[in-house]
Amino acid sequence: MKSSSNKIIAQNKKAHFNYFLSDFTECGIELKGTEIKSMRRNGATIGDSYVVIRNGEAEIINMYIKPYEQGNIFNHDPLRNRKLLLHKKEIKWFEIKIKQGGFTVVPTKIYLVRGKAKVEIALAKGKKLYDKRETIKQRDLKRSIKEGGDE
Repeated sequence: MKSSSNKIIAQNKKAHFNYFLSDFTECGIELKGTEIKSMRRNGATIGDSYVVIRNGEAEIINMYIKPYEQGNIFNHDPLRNRKLLLHKKEIKWFEIKIKQGGFTVVPTKIYLVRGKAKVEIALAKGKKLYDKRETIKQRDLKRSIKEGGDE
């Protein structure tokens, strides 16, 4: 799907721990003026972000893009809602899944493809506490096997 020439700007590692993720989709993001310049300098965070669907449009909420240093009066609000560029059919599909219950849509990573910012979003279902404990257990087991193999 993606080549190794894509530059990853931000990843949401917390999403992989807190949710069961499925149906990954790549979409564009509507940025204004200095926001893309700031993103290229690794000035974006998606740790607490999520996607909502309003009036037939998908928006990413709570995504932080650091203000551009040379942007002066042209800088935009770092936490403003940004529109995601998806086809209507994809938006309807996500909307149906959300309304069925138990699902939300979260961004998993932001990266550049040929100079354009892309966001990977995924359908997410929340993990229970015992699922999170199981994830921690599996991670620790893999770590101990790796450390044991190196010695």
